[in-house]
Amino acid sequence: MASKPDGFALWARLLATALAAIGWWFGSGLQPLWWLMWLAPLPVLWLAPRVSARWAALAAFMAYAIGGMNLWVYTHTYIGLPVLVIACFIAFPGLMLMLCVLLFRRLLLRGYTLAAALGVPALWVAMEYVNSLLSPHSTFFNISYTQMDALPIIQVAAVTGLWGISFLVLLFPAAVAVLTTPQASRRGRLSVTAVTALFIVAAIAYGGWRLQAPATTTMRIGLVALEKQGQPALHDEHGQALEARYVNALDSLANDGARIALIPETSFTTTDATIPAFAQLAKQRQLIVGTGVAFKGDPATPRNMLMVFQPDTTSPATYNKHHLLIGLEEYTPGDSYTMLNGKPRIGLAICKDMDFHDIGHAYAARNAQLLLVPASDFTVDGWLHSRMAIMRGVESGFAIARAAYSGRLTLSDDRGRVVAEASSERSDAKLVGDLPLRDTHTLYASWGDWFVWIDLIVLAICLVLAFSPRRTSQ
Repeated sequence: MASKPDGFALWARLLATALAAIGWWFGSGLQPLWWLMWLAPLPVLWLAPRVSARWAALAAFMAYAIGGMNLWVYTHTYIGLPVLVIACFIAFPGLMLMLCVLLFRRLLLRGYTLAAALGVPALWVAMEYVNSLLSPHSTFFNISYTQMDALPIIQVAAVTGLWGISFLVLLFPAAVAVLTTPQASRRGRLSVTAVTALFIVAAIAYGGWRLQAPATTTMRIGLVALEKQGQPALHDEHGQALEARYVNALDSLANDGARIALIPETSFTTTDATIPAFAQLAKQRQLIVGTGVAFKGDPATPRNMLMVFQPDTTSPATYNKHHLLIGLEEYTPGDSYTMLNGKPRIGLAICKDMDFHDIGHAYAARNAQLLLVPASDFTVDGWLHSRMAIMRGVESGFAIARAAYSGRLTLSDDRGRVVAEASSERSDAKLVGDLPLRDTHTLYASWGDWFVWIDLIVLAICLVLAFSPRRTSQ
């Protein structure tokens, strides 16, 4: 029988496992090859109906656990996580794929061909969703972020959130695996082909159409990140020297035509409610100046704060970071949102806030056209973390100006296009660019995670079929 491993060569099982591991290694991680993720699960899905359930589970788990070792240096060397935590972190996608493969195998061998193809993405998305609710890192390393270089595909997020992207990426290899399986009937193959082609063609067509939308206006924005040691206090020698360097850099951005200038998260430590040098520069150069600070005006409630100085105001607009990095940030989290006065409609956020959907929904409800986001990254994760922020803009319909220390400076529009980018991962960085702005209202911003509930219904049907009596014919 196809469910027994005895007649299937060991070398073929090992080769399928190795190919899936290679696909996950290069298709995921800090700067993935987006197209490879569409193929990574295919070898073990192809293998599943040809071997025993135990072998199928082992191959799937080992493939993604081995491939997940691409994050070892990042999590161990740069972030400094304990080995046990890293092991769990790396093993988790292996467990996810293992469960998907077992469901695929069970449905396929029972004759439920279309359910087998749909069950894989449905289960994967359900597990990603639950993880986003339980994890303190929310959507970090969601598979959809691997697709950020595939602009037509990521437009799906404006309708379904990132969940629709994950569904497509897992549907394709599951469908191909079904089509190459002898157990699938002609009718079953046709239904799988039709459904998969409909989803993928519709997604690409919608994405291509959405990318044609013209901008309603543009805003010239400057970003700058200078090397520093720690979070220097504004009143000491190092802090004053860094402040002077930033004043010069901001003045240079204004000379280049920038109307907004932003510097990274916690660039300074201060106990004062304002920074006179930045306030004066904003007024003199008619420039909106944003800077991240570690605010310790109240010792009982230190804040990771964004101060924004506007030409026509006496006090800075402020925003306090909501989502803190556990174990590394000892601040009091914020609980409110800030919009600047006037037009365009500009909202404020900080770094890890952009890993969470609540920020995108909140600013979409406020009709934001642009978010200013100071950030601080871990040197090697600049691409990934900047793209996570960019995904919020696609989902909820706003452009993003993000200035990260030890990361990337990015200007991205509400379609996810990166119109200007510079790396601050190992040196000073500065850029100026014209950022297109639109009045965008997305379905995802209005309806939230509606796609997840449909996904859960599909998954429930697949699970019922998987544990129903075995079918004797297609």
